[in-house]
Amino acid sequence: MYRPRRRFLQLAGAAAVAPACALLARSPAAWAQSYPSRPVRWIVSFAAGGGNDIVARLIGQFLSEKLGRQFIIDDRAGAGGNIGMAAVLASAPDGYTIGYAAPNNAINATLYDNLPFDFIRDSAPVAGTMLLTNVMEVHPSVPARTVAEFIDYVKANPGRVYFASSGIGASPHMSGELFKAMTGINMVHVPYRGGGPALADLLPGRVQVMFDNLPSSIEHIRAGRLRALGVTAGKRSEALPDVPTIGETVPGYAVDVWNGIVAPRGTPPQIIGTLNRAVNAVLADSRLQTRFAELGGTPMPMTPAEFGNLLIAETEKWAKVVKFSGVKPE
Repeated sequence: MYRPRRRFLQLAGAAAVAPACALLARSPAAWAQSYPSRPVRWIVSFAAGGGNDIVARLIGQFLSEKLGRQFIIDDRAGAGGNIGMAAVLASAPDGYTIGYAAPNNAINATLYDNLPFDFIRDSAPVAGTMLLTNVMEVHPSVPARTVAEFIDYVKANPGRVYFASSGIGASPHMSGELFKAMTGINMVHVPYRGGGPALADLLPGRVQVMFDNLPSSIEHIRAGRLRALGVTAGKRSEALPDVPTIGETVPGYAVDVWNGIVAPRGTPPQIIGTLNRAVNAVLADSRLQTRFAELGGTPMPMTPAEFGNLLIAETEKWAKVVKFSGVKPE
């Protein structure tokens, strides 16, 4: 009497289990072939409106077009970028959460003593994206018009000049600390949760100077709302050819800024390869190259191995700077 019902339940159970077993049986290579089959979350470790956010959103638009799936920018500001990177590296290694890597990640490896992750060990390099510079800029109320005049101005006003940054350990912060160390001046550091909030205080003059990623400040400089005194890179920027390098006044000073994409360790090589090829393809797009040039940046196409070598070299370089400067998280 109950046998037909029992048989029905057995068949229904088998039908329900079969798809799950089939999914489990698929190899990573098999499911990586369909990547991406849904939107990809790209975590940026700073607030919206800063240079990192601007560049990620620009590249994300091109990647969405290239791969046919939306790349959603997720801004996670805080702790010099550590909150966002911790979220990336704790995510499933399936290619659907990637992270924006920048000099702050290399800096923080030494700056912070108790990070919940090891950036080099726990990340999988995916691709380089952009090479750019920071720019030393002041509010128009500051009388200095050159780097040399600014140094004299600060020396005449010790402890009364405030320099903003996008956060402790970020490249704008360390650009300022290196400048302080090499010139012997005394500026008061004011950290923010990203370049956008820092700019919001620099534009009305609540702070006097900032070392900022050029993409987020270039339009303010062109409009005269801020005055650029120098760029941190070893050579002048084509976007601001009349602005000298800081090194022209302070010999030996140079900070180049790079950025790229990482994924959690264990992400299948096939997925990393798909992302790398897509990123390098969009970096070769003349439309993106034109926009990069307007922002003061240069495309930085790399293989995963090349980007990984850059991350290691930058981490070693900034470890020396952090130890020399004596900077500590506040």
